[in-house]
Formats: sequence, structure tokens, C-alpha cells
Amino acid sequence: MTGFANSAWYVAQTQTQAESKACANLARQGFEVYLPRYPRTVRHARRINVVRAPLFPSYVFVRIDLKAQGWRAINSTIGIKRLVGHEGTPAQIATDVIETLKQREKADGFSSVISPASRFKTGDAVRILKGAFDSCCGIFQARTDSERVEILLDLLGRKVKVVAGADMIELA
Repeated sequence: MTGFANSAWYVAQTQTQAESKACANLARQGFEVYLPRYPRTVRHARRINVVRAPLFPSYVFVRIDLKAQGWRAINSTIGIKRLVGHEGTPAQIATDVIETLKQREKADGFSSVISPASRFKTGDAVRILKGAFDSCCGIFQARTDSERVEILLDLLGRKVKVVAGADMIELA
């Protein structure tokens, strides 16, 4: 909590993939900043890494006292595009929204957002509900991120890996 009595939370839109840079620059200016993150699995060159990805890409939360702080400087901060608002006035976010997000954070700093893919385990029999493979059955392999999954389908006598949205499958 900042030392300002009338401070509230606002949303700042960042430049693409510049959330961390924007947070550092805002903190340097004396603003309290909040960037919720979740664990995201990234595959690159046959390696699988878990990275801290922003829960809301291209957005950060900033606590500001509009009367006591020079908040217009936020719009010219490196990494920031603009404060989200209407007709030159920033739009306030309810404090309980931020508090709920903070409560969902685990000790490791990751937000414990429940993803649609978390209801499946490796080896579960699943059925695709829509799309090119509608009604096909397969075996759940893994989550690629919070919304996509890998499924192993038996097509034309061989196993084929298919990536689909987690909302497009159900347990068979």
C-alpha cells in the first residue's frame, strides 16, 4: 500500500511484451505496481521450460492517488502505451478485484488460476467435441498452456498428435 490516503487501482496498457520493463519504470517513479503471472509451459528446440507469463498480457495494475501524484507521467513512461480510461480520466478498478488476484497467488508468486485443461490427466480417454476431428476419440497427452492440450489420435492406423483448445474436448 502506498503512503497516499486516496489511492486506488488503475490499469495501464503496456507495449507488447514490455510488462516487466513497465513495472520497473513505474516503481522507479514511486508507483505501486501489480503484475499477476501464471506458470506457462514453453517448448523451444526440444526443451520444455516453465516461464512466468503475465495473466493479462499487455496490461499492469497501478495504484495511484490522482490528487497527490503526477499520474499523467505514466503515459510517457518507457514500456507504457497509456492509462486505460475514458476522455482523459483513468478508469478505476475495484480494490477487491486486485485483492482477490493477490489472494490467489501461491508462495512462488504464480497466480493459481484454474485452467480448462487442468481437469484432464495424462492417459485420460477424451473425445473432441467440434472442429475437423469432431467426435474422434483419443488419449490426453499434455497441456501446452492454460487453454490448449495435446491429444494422441489413432488415424489411418497410426498415432497422430493433435493440439486443440481445452474447451473443445471432454472425457470419453
